[in-house]
Amino acid sequence: SFSSCVLVSEEDEKAIVVEPDKRGKYIVCFDPLDGSSNIDCLVSIGTIFAIYKKTTDDEPSEKDALQPGRNIVAAGYALYGSATMMVLSTGQGVNCFMLDPAIGEFILVDRDVKIKKKGKIYSLNEGYAQHFYPDVTEYLQKKKYPEDGSAPYGSRYVGSMVADVHRTLVYGGIFLYPANVKSPNGK
Repeated sequence: SFSSCVLVSEEDEKAIVVEPDKRGKYIVCFDPLDGSSNIDCLVSIGTIFAIYKKTTDDEPSEKDALQPGRNIVAAGYALYGSATMMVLSTGQGVNCFMLDPAIGEFILVDRDVKIKKKGKIYSLNEGYAQHFYPDVTEYLQKKKYPEDGSAPYGSRYVGSMVADVHRTLVYGGIFLYPANVKSPNGK
């Protein structure tokens, strides 16, 4: 590859260390097919990735991926749906690129994207609601049934994080995958 030295995939138990004569200086962490359980029903799926720079001269290993988020060099996702879009940040904002199949290249279609300050959608798997901590349940109740007369939030959840997060980025709102009694560290 000549760019990466370690690849960490959500699909593999162990990191892939690139052979010495093809190593670069980057660690790539990724989920190659987020939402793959939705493939059969044609729901949008995607790829999620974060790229770090190797910080030591030691032999590359999966330990190189254990860096704080502030060390991310680039991160983003690709969304495979009615069109293919890549959303990318290199630390200077978020940009959206659409694949133009006629030329086989990604074209910048949205620059410096920001999530709206106010949205009307919340997105989470409410199938786990019985396991939510009380503060999460209370927060959701306030969004669904606001006492101040404001418009309630509506639920939208596909089950493909990339699709749900992208909708939240475009329309505003909240994406949650909270810790709960069964998964104390969230997901």
